[in-house]
Amino acid sequence: MTPEALISAALPVRHGFFTRRGGVSTGPFESLNCSLSSADDPACVRANREAVARTLQASHLLGLTQTHSPEVVTVTVPWPPGSGPRADGLVTDVPGLALGVVTADCTPVLLADAGAGVIGAVHAGWRGALAGILERTVAAMEALGATRSRIAAAIGPCIRQPSYEVRADLRDAVLARDAGDARFFAEGRPGHWHFDLAAYCAARLRGLAAVDTLNADTAADPARFFSHRRRTLAGGGPIGHQISAVVL
Repeated sequence: MTPEALISAALPVRHGFFTRRGGVSTGPFESLNCSLSSADDPACVRANREAVARTLQASHLLGLTQTHSPEVVTVTVPWPPGSGPRADGLVTDVPGLALGVVTADCTPVLLADAGAGVIGAVHAGWRGALAGILERTVAAMEALGATRSRIAAAIGPCIRQPSYEVRADLRDAVLARDAGDARFFAEGRPGHWHFDLAAYCAARLRGLAAVDTLNADTAADPARFFSHRRRTLAGGGPIGHQISAVVL
């Protein structure tokens, strides 16, 4: 099968926000699970990631050991699968290297300055977004020669506001940085709010040439996406992750 991917018209380079369709994994990991740290059969994960690399015509598909941090890595040479550094953003100006992040409700963000030949990929959960992972990734792209006013960004499938109920601790942490960010919260049942993570990420990317947000809710679409929140509400169990990747 061919891996299924969503594409953003804003990004003028090869990329894909891949769904869970079009892979070889089975059971709870069906079918395009791309998480090397999951309990899935490693051979299936490798086959899935190789299929993604072929789809993007990439020589290598690189990923990170994601930790919900503001850390960004500049990629100059590929590393072996599963040995990516601890970080949540990566950038490069090397053609053929696909930069990938895995998600299961967090926000994948792909970026490109095609004129400068610089790309980036970000795993942005609420902690990473709050800590500045998006701005730091843009800064790392600028260090390679990108220009902020030419960088286009696409925000991929993530948990959307109607599905993302949060408690006061998350809201308080976000508002401690900027009280104006209360606009990203809608009141829910007592002591709970619904957080618009995608819009929050878009706001943190102000000043770019374009910021496109794809309309897809990972928690509400089990046929196409893995979702940590949906798995938690169902009582737990193993889970896969979809991948989003970009390549020059």
